[in-house]
This record gives sequence, structure tokens and C-alpha cells, in this order.
Amino acid sequence: MKLTLDANTRLNLIRSYSDTEVRVGELVLRRSCILTPDAVIADWAPGVLAELSAAALEPLFSLHPELVLLGTGRTQLFPPAMIRGAFAMRGVGLEVMDLGAACRTFNILVQEERRVAAALLLGGDRSAERPAEGTGGESFNQPIIRS
Repeated sequence: MKLTLDANTRLNLIRSYSDTEVRVGELVLRRSCILTPDAVIADWAPGVLAELSAAALEPLFSLHPELVLLGTGRTQLFPPAMIRGAFAMRGVGLEVMDLGAACRTFNILVQEERRVAAALLLGGDRSAERPAEGTGGESFNQPIIRS
């Protein structure tokens, strides 16, 4: 999915995404990552939700977000109670969504000057999950038009 921008170029905004990569400015990320308006952790350890642990959240919490958007891939998958509890104990909001929704929401909240972080899971072999052409998997170059 290609995103259009009318924004401050000093901020990290997601230009486009697919099932296997996210483009932030000129940076192409093909592994799980953490994004904030002013920071990029380009090689975040968990590749899939099952690998997400309390220890893996520490780099995320060290950025002091008020809200975290957890992008879980093509489909929305909820983390276990232990992970949700780690956010609650720190007073950090957690919104879980599919990758596309997380990317779009991140851009909106960045432009609203919110202290948001996107934790995007891009790991695992997704080739078996890819839909046939014409079923939605080719959305990488489709623009989002906002009125």
C-alpha cells in the first residue's frame, strides 16, 4: 500500500508497506521494527507474535511512548495477557491491529504530534501466506486517497 504525505520531512512517516516490508522515508525495512516520530529500531528481535516477550518490549518502553500500535502482520492477532499486562503496568496504551492499519494510524498520530510508537512484526516466512494476484496481496503500490 502506498501512502501519500503532506508532512514535516523531519519526522519518520511510513511511505508504503507490504506484507514483507515497510518504507520509512528512503529506508526500506524488511525485518520487524519499532518506529517513533524521531527514532527507528530497524532490527527488532521478535519476528512473529509468538516470539514477543516481556524482554523484547524493553527497547520499545525505553522510547517512552504514550501509545503503542502493534502491527501483527496481515491479520490482527492479540498478544497473551502477560504482554498486555506489561503495557498496563507501565501506563502505556496498546492498540493491536493488522500491519496496514498500524502503518496508516501511525502516520496520522505522528502528524497530530502524539508520542506514538509502532511495533511492526515482519518476520517469518510469509511466502506460503501470500494470496494469489488479484486478491489483495498486490496492494503495495496502491495509493491511499484522503479527502
